[in-house]
Parts: sequence; structure tokens; C-alpha cells
Amino acid sequence: MRASELQAKDVVNVADGRKLGVIGDLDIDLDSGLVRSMIIPPSGKFFGMIANGEEVVIPWSQIVKIGSDVVLVDIRAGESDNAYLNTSRSSLTSGGY
Repeated sequence: MRASELQAKDVVNVADGRKLGVIGDLDIDLDSGLVRSMIIPPSGKFFGMIANGEEVVIPWSQIVKIGSDVVLVDIRAGESDNAYLNTSRSSLTSGGY
């Protein structure tokens, strides 16, 4: 699967059934080549246009399944892995990840 194919997929949280949006970007570890997280832009943000709200950063460990039309993630309130949700990418690249 190519990264460009991921951007057309809806992201749904299996914990509550909520649609989080579509994948806007991926955070990739350049040393290992592994994907660290998926980034979902604020609703209404397409092709780099700015919208209100914050992007959602979902760690790769919380991805349950990548299907043909949807990506299932497991985000439960209060879990320690949720530390990167609703954070900006600048905090990830400045040592926050």
C-alpha cells in the first residue's frame, strides 16, 4: 500500500464508533523508515488550507486495522498512549515524541 492511498481513507475510533476524519499526513522515523503516527488535520482543512481546531496525532501502536475504505484505531480516554492526541507536529519534531 502506498502512503497516497491512505489519505483517502476515513479514520474511525473503535472505542466509541466516532469518525475522526481522514489521514492528512504521516510521521515517519527517517532513521528506521517506520511510520510513527498518522496525522488527521482539523475538519475543513484540505490541501494545506488552514482551518480552526487542532490536528489529531495517532500513534502507530493505536492503529487496529487498515482496510480498503477505513482505518480503525483504538483511542480510549485515560490511556497513557493518548499523550500525542491533539498535539501539533512541531512538538513531535522538537523532541516531544
